[in-house]
Amino acid sequence: MTTLRLASACLLSAGLFSLPSHAATLCTLLADAKSGDILLQQGSCEQRYTPASTFKLPLSVMGFDSGFLLSEHQPALPYRNGDVDWGGDNWKQPTDPVRWLKYSVVWYSQRIAQALGEARLSRYADAFGYGNADFSGDPGKHNGLERAWIASSLQVSPLEQLAFLRKLVNLELPVSKRAQELTMKIAEASAAADGWQAHGKTGMAYPRKADGEFDEEHPYGWYVGWANKGERSLVFVRLIQDDKKEPGTAGVRSRAAFLEELPALAAAAAPASAQSISR
Repeated sequence: MTTLRLASACLLSAGLFSLPSHAATLCTLLADAKSGDILLQQGSCEQRYTPASTFKLPLSVMGFDSGFLLSEHQPALPYRNGDVDWGGDNWKQPTDPVRWLKYSVVWYSQRIAQALGEARLSRYADAFGYGNADFSGDPGKHNGLERAWIASSLQVSPLEQLAFLRKLVNLELPVSKRAQELTMKIAEASAAADGWQAHGKTGMAYPRKADGEFDEEHPYGWYVGWANKGERSLVFVRLIQDDKKEPGTAGVRSRAAFLEELPALAAAAAPASAQSISR
């Protein structure tokens, strides 16, 4: 049994994957940020899914590299009547890059996407190896700049998310160093137990039913990012799916469960693995 499979089996048998009620893990990935060795892989991590708001991390890199985003707090853009507001009052405030990621403000993402345009977004995503790089949106609706990443045309696998994150933390994306550094700087930090500090992005979206309607009973919940403790640096991906309608958001629940498990996951994961992230 490989070290990767052994770590997965030990964690599963020990019951360390303490999922939220009525949620199933679709994929958990943990890799050494420096070497690229995959230390833990659980679930089906090759399948592509909607990235939802985790797309804000590559979109931030694109925004800073293109010059649309200027700094941590510029541009500060006003909410306008007609902007999407399902995020409540936090989305109806003037928003800068830090606030955009903290409150996951969709209309701010839309402003960046509209400034860059479909072709440029696709070129960036292709250069990043980020999923299918498809920003066409819903078939026949020409709405890719509003929602390609939200249960629509843009699809990415957990393994592709992991590869993107490793390039980001090592400043290896084919863009300016400053764009990558600023993206990491504005990503929200979360403390975990045992001295671990995580940085990353949550995301939630509803899958589509056969008739094209949203399946609100079974949302996806992502948490992706990187974590540090002392000299050790990891990149991670967690994707869950609810099996019934729950209060709150699946992305926040995914983050809470992962942060609770992170010390045990890191301790059980082998320091080296037969697998590595493709570059």
